Amino acid sequence: MKDYMLEVCVDSVESAIAAKNGGAKRLELCSNLIIGGTTPTPSLYMAVREAVEIDIKVLIRPRFGDFCYTEAEFGIIRRDVQTFRELGASGIVLGILRSDGTLNTENMKSLTEEAGEMPVTLHRAFDVCRDPLATMEESIRLGIQTILTSGQESSALAGAELLQKLEARAAGRIQILGGAGVTPANLEELRRRTGLCQFHMSGKKVIDSEMVFRKEGVPMGIPGLSEYSIWRTDEEEIKKAVEILERMD
Repeated sequence: MKDYMLEVCVDSVESAIAAKNGGAKRLELCSNLIIGGTTPTPSLYMAVREAVEIDIKVLIRPRFGDFCYTEAEFGIIRRDVQTFRELGASGIVLGILRSDGTLNTENMKSLTEEAGEMPVTLHRAFDVCRDPLATMEESIRLGIQTILTSGQESSALAGAELLQKLEARAAGRIQILGGAGVTPANLEELRRRTGLCQFHMSGKKVIDSEMVFRKEGVPMGIPGLSEYSIWRTDEEEIKKAVEILERMD
């Protein structure tokens, strides 16, 4: 397949190296991938940039949860966009909705202007917006380059029908990046059903902590999630995905 894009979402230096070695063309860097990702620290960004020579887009999301932000949260988002622009990020990934489910075009316009020449991706806030086709047109008018979406479903495969409609309606005016539940096992079907050539995945595996002494029953965050399980990108999963994409028409 010509001009495919495989973007890998990572939240550590180790995952970034695995994604790069596996053949990813671009990274989306975040923190806390286990809760859908939040804004990474500048220190993490710099460490990843020093470790790999690959384009790095940065997720800007100040907290877990919905995408309707307070004035204070918007101020944080704006400052983070400025910070990562100054650090030389390859792009930013963000999204803000109004309480009625429409795209907050005023805030998004302000952020795209703050981004300057950095490409902007509208992230999966798109997947919980009221009207995806209208939101895509608004994104195009704002100069947003990419929409990361599962087709408003829990996975890209489940959302394949809308993804196909978006790709056709976009007609090259904006890039549709299919993400959520993307694996080597479903890439060919996703390509066939959607017509997409750009995909987003984490390729994660769960590895055991190196801790020998373990104090069980003391959660530091969400109850039920083990403090001794670590999510990392699996280099072999990325290699498999790249091989599939390279042989598809």
